[in-house]
Amino acid sequence: MGSTGTVLRELRGAQKSAKGVSLYSRYVNRPAGRVLAAGAYRAGLTPNQVTLISALFTYVALASVALVEPSWTLAVLVYTALAVGFAFDSADGQLARLTGRGGPDGEWLDHVVDCGKLLLVHTAVLISFYRFGELPSDAWLLLPLGFQLAAVVTFCAGLLREHLGKAAASAQGPSWAAAPAGPVSRVRAVALLPADYGVFCLVFLLLGAPGAFRAGYAVLAVVHTLFLAAFLAKWFRELKALRAG
Repeated sequence: MGSTGTVLRELRGAQKSAKGVSLYSRYVNRPAGRVLAAGAYRAGLTPNQVTLISALFTYVALASVALVEPSWTLAVLVYTALAVGFAFDSADGQLARLTGRGGPDGEWLDHVVDCGKLLLVHTAVLISFYRFGELPSDAWLLLPLGFQLAAVVTFCAGLLREHLGKAAASAQGPSWAAAPAGPVSRVRAVALLPADYGVFCLVFLLLGAPGAFRAGYAVLAVVHTLFLAAFLAKWFRELKALRAG
């Protein structure tokens, strides 16, 4: 095993493209994941083990949201655990590319953990609203369900766009499959910030002030719904263009 510095340099070289990635993921989560991936490499962990560590941090944090009365202490602990879990979520892929030990099983496990996370995060908020929220109206209980719908549809539609796009591009021949990724747009990276899971996690820092948390969560729900509509239109156009090509 090389030194930590050597491993970090190799991880930077194995980094995925920054195209379509928000500023948070590019400058905060991926670098944090790189450090965790280097530590995992030196500890002899596999990418799948790193994925399970990510799940442990994330799921324990979300269970706490559902089961523990909101407070500022809980807010800090939950946010910290979610941020660490998200960084480990980046680390597993980086470790897989570094070691060449990635495969369909690892990709499947990563997607299963991510899907469970999207379902549990909004379910936890719903339970917290019901148990501790002192809501102005019971209609607030519909908000996490709507947010969950937008999040899960975005996740599933994005996966389908990726896999169907690859299949269609492969069928069109090497010229399609090997198309260049194109330049990284900083404007797009900024615009994607509200849809980034890492930015979404910041709202849990407001758990100590239930009214502020509800307001912040509601704003993010609206923003994610608007992003869903934009993404669906964009992905549909792209897949239709592949078919026409």
